Amino acid sequence: MASSGSPRLCSISAASAVFLGLLGLMNSGSCDEQVPLILWTSEGTSVPWQSPPTAGHIVGQQQLASYLDKALDVGPRNVVLFLQDKMSIEDFTMYGGAFGNKQDSVFPNLEGALTSSSSPLVLPAVSWPASNAVIGQLQDQLETSPLYMDPETLSQLRLNASSPALLVFRLPYGIGADLMSAKEVLSGNDEVIGQVLSIMRSQAVPYTAIYTALRPSREAASLSMEAGLGGGRSLLQARGGYRERERERERQRKMKERTNTYAPVEFKEGDSTCILLWAKGLSVSFLRERTWEEKDLTSSTFGDSASVKLHGSSCDKTKARLVLNYEKVHDCSNFKVLFVMSQRYYKVSSRRWFTLDAVELECNGTKATFNGSRNIYAPAEYSYRCESVTNFRWPLLIPRSSKDPAIQWRVSFTDFQIQGFNVSGSEFSYASDCAGFFSPGIWMGLMTSLLMVLVLTYGLHMIMQLRTMDRFDDPKGPAISVPQTE
Repeated sequence: MASSGSPRLCSISAASAVFLGLLGLMNSGSCDEQVPLILWTSEGTSVPWQSPPTAGHIVGQQQLASYLDKALDVGPRNVVLFLQDKMSIEDFTMYGGAFGNKQDSVFPNLEGALTSSSSPLVLPAVSWPASNAVIGQLQDQLETSPLYMDPETLSQLRLNASSPALLVFRLPYGIGADLMSAKEVLSGNDEVIGQVLSIMRSQAVPYTAIYTALRPSREAASLSMEAGLGGGRSLLQARGGYRERERERERQRKMKERTNTYAPVEFKEGDSTCILLWAKGLSVSFLRERTWEEKDLTSSTFGDSASVKLHGSSCDKTKARLVLNYEKVHDCSNFKVLFVMSQRYYKVSSRRWFTLDAVELECNGTKATFNGSRNIYAPAEYSYRCESVTNFRWPLLIPRSSKDPAIQWRVSFTDFQIQGFNVSGSEFSYASDCAGFFSPGIWMGLMTSLLMVLVLTYGLHMIMQLRTMDRFDDPKGPAISVPQTE
């Protein structure tokens, strides 16, 4: 970014020089896993200049945090975050008038804001896990909670330049059967940006604006382009047609899997989601007369037939508590499964982590507690996922004590995923998986190889100890007499 009187990010002779000149740096590269991020300040406000990344460089989470820290340390601390569901470089090159037809651009308000700003910063390629964590990074930097808003709500809000605020505006992204559907959605999003910036100007409060997305949209956009242009890309398809067909089949397969997959359990505090839970299988077992009686709670927890209630759940910046209430499980008329989570900052790793402190089972007032903080944890902006979470087979959940009622219970979560902090929308963030590098199969292979090496080494050692005889018996002559002393 640039301060007044210092060299600017680029020479702005026209809107396209700022808007598409830098974005075009990554257009020839692979952007399947990246999204662009654009940052600017209000008119008349400037911050120290920051050099943009070199062409081809992908901005990771730590580098993005450095950019944001430098911008907010000096710049306005009223942050307006436009968070789109999906976005890629191709959205700007296709719909931003990149080839001279500026009258067809769908981003006039965004281009105008960049032109009037003295401190624009364009990051063409940001890894989408890093863009997912933008809200958490801004929340830590500003030390305030995000406010999810719309232009009508913003017009009724009075901001203060001395008090930081994080205003989040969620923007949709959808692609239909033709190219116009995506173009119309992006044009509507640009109008929302224009309305928000107009309201901010009317309040005369300096601000820092950020425009980015949660996911890349390249794959969907490229498929729609091919559908709309038909055989216009026959030369390219002759070389890469098989790969494109395989991508299309994979996309359709994933869409089919999603239609057969139920949504996660979602707990909202106000209008924003703060806890998400999903599992392919969720069951509990009780020990009765030396026999384990199992109860499958999956259908009662997930899907259209779910009957679970979430009363008693709560969440804030440091604590989260998800309570699953069931009517009847085994002999329990009132059965509860509680997930207790916490978030804190660790100086050793210089980042925030969240832990699943305990899983509690409550049956008619009797509580069984399993500790999980030693094994179940993830970065605060991530979700946690594990193929199997149990207390009896490769246990990740440990009874609190030998006298705790937990020893009479078994819990089993299959394909388990949970997130209690920094939830964006209704989707999980990037997952931190519990699978370690040395799986049981790898250990078996290593042990087998080591055993074979030991056997081979012993055999070579025995062969090297063999000695040939230095005396031989002649059957036609007298027998050799070997004294006992020799």
